[in-house]
Amino acid sequence: MPKFTSALIKPYFPGLVVSVIVGLAALFLSQHYGAPAMLFALLLGMALSFLYEDTNCKKGIEFTSSHILRLGVALLGLRVAFGDLAVLGWHTALLLLGAIISTIFVGIVLSNLLGLQKRFGVLTGGAVGICGASAAMAISAVLPKAKHKERDTLLTIIGVTAFSTTSMILYPMIAASLGLSATDTSIFLGGTIHDVAQVVGAGYSVSEQTGDLATLTKLVRVAFLLPVVLCILLVIKMNLNKDVGGKSPGVPGFLIAFVALMTLNSLITIPELVTKVATDLSRFALMIAIASIGMKSNLGQLRTVGIRPIILIFLETAWIAGVILMALPYL
Repeated sequence: MPKFTSALIKPYFPGLVVSVIVGLAALFLSQHYGAPAMLFALLLGMALSFLYEDTNCKKGIEFTSSHILRLGVALLGLRVAFGDLAVLGWHTALLLLGAIISTIFVGIVLSNLLGLQKRFGVLTGGAVGICGASAAMAISAVLPKAKHKERDTLLTIIGVTAFSTTSMILYPMIAASLGLSATDTSIFLGGTIHDVAQVVGAGYSVSEQTGDLATLTKLVRVAFLLPVVLCILLVIKMNLNKDVGGKSPGVPGFLIAFVALMTLNSLITIPELVTKVATDLSRFALMIAIASIGMKSNLGQLRTVGIRPIILIFLETAWIAGVILMALPYL
């Protein structure tokens, strides 16, 4: 039995170890230089892309970019609970849902106008609307296989991480210049900035109260990850059913695990230590998954796309910020 288990694990071990080392290096750099750890993981992974070609690391990198990615997304379920929606109020929850849906549709329309694939608009719109890099990887995991799927995921992660970091710096100043109240500032920051870490940074830079409410607002957006991804799956299934040879996708196990953990977190009080460990594990799993995606990237392909993806993500970022700001007076 041990020999059988060792034979199964051995092909994946080198690539998995490399991804973990890159993740640890990204954490070290993030702590010392203050930039997002996921961005460091992505850049370091891209620098080591040669490991994916004709080496014994390939299987482990593939495993990390798919299965470890799904583990990280599933564990996000412990960060949110159905009670968060009640605390924030249904008006605000509906606003956030409307902002997410409209951002995805804007992404689809703009991607078509910019000469990009509609699936890229879905990917970027979902990432901007929900929770940045985490949402990008969750949506990418359920999209059908395509020639440029890895490249598009990479571009999305780069774009949303860059704009999320910029928003963390600029949005508190914008809120102050507009004279927004503490509550409105919290909803603005939590409802528009892409990544959870940047929402935390922006919110607590204003005040502790703003940080708490902004983080809660952001977690409500994270809670919409499941229904949005399920809707995307449904649309994919309907389109595939039009083709005789199309194979309808089922509901991925990681989404079932996500909702199960979210339900568990809603029904019982989970010890803070368990939640913290699960959150840290989720973050690190996503980080090494991003590193492995970076290793699978082809920098030559990124150059051929040009600036259009960045323009798309910028316009989507501006859209969701405008929607939230215009709706704040009516909450």
